[in-house]
Amino acid sequence: MTDPAQPLKDFQPKKKFFVGIDSDGCAFDTMGIKQRECFCPWLIGYFGLQPVAKAVRECKDFADLFSKTRGFNRHKTSKRIIAELLPSHPMVKARGFKVPQYPHYFAWIDDPNSMLSNDGLKQAIERATNPEVKNELENALAWSEKVNEAIGQIVKGLPPFPYVRESLEKIVPLADAIVVSATPNEALAREWEEHDIAKYVEVIAGQEMGKKAQHLEYATKGRYEKDHVIMVGDAPGDMKAAKANDALFYPINPGDEVKSWKRFHDEAFDKFINGEYAGEYEEKVIAEFDAYLPETPPWEKT
Repeated sequence: MTDPAQPLKDFQPKKKFFVGIDSDGCAFDTMGIKQRECFCPWLIGYFGLQPVAKAVRECKDFADLFSKTRGFNRHKTSKRIIAELLPSHPMVKARGFKVPQYPHYFAWIDDPNSMLSNDGLKQAIERATNPEVKNELENALAWSEKVNEAIGQIVKGLPPFPYVRESLEKIVPLADAIVVSATPNEALAREWEEHDIAKYVEVIAGQEMGKKAQHLEYATKGRYEKDHVIMVGDAPGDMKAAKANDALFYPINPGDEVKSWKRFHDEAFDKFINGEYAGEYEEKVIAEFDAYLPETPPWEKT
């Protein structure tokens, strides 16, 4: 059986520098439309949250776009919304709405051995003997499949952010570049080819090739000098993947993506190539990024 990650493992540097680039919400403005138009309506529908739909939307925006859990697995954030954020939301309290809870689905999410995907849910459903467990997991699977269907129907024709193409054109003469993403390969390849930017990257690595930290490890370990590898991303998970590989990190700030890409193009990439990125400059941009993603929702602030 062919190893899906073989293109990364076989990757040979052509340049002295390396840039990994996330796709969803980083190179492409897809996060907002996916969360608001695909995930959220069906979260409301499948989990019985219709009476507090407005509060759900606020919680969804916070959990998935503008907090430390941005970019997390869909099941982890659905649990965060239903079990933690919604019950404390002022609108929910004012209406006396009892947020439905799904203990068996949540237990599956919290189990470190669970594969948090549609396939993982199907396996758990097959193993389930308790009808209540089976029902909750089947509901979660139906929701997740409906989300994927909605994404396929709705998320189309979205161009890369301004300054992404210009940045790629600037990167190519000086550094190797690959896509480092948790999105399925098929969708990634389609988006990058549709907008004629696939030609700028050596490999398009999606979820089938492993986690982001593995992508970076396979492509860069033992192949580049220290501080010659940088990851460009829009979520804490991207930074974590970079740091797991002793790589540098450049953040695309949520809500200020165009400004972030312009700064990368005009300033940060040059600093990276000139050996001036590590240290004070990286610390400054990461501190700024951190401030964009609070831990406490706005409605809980006094």
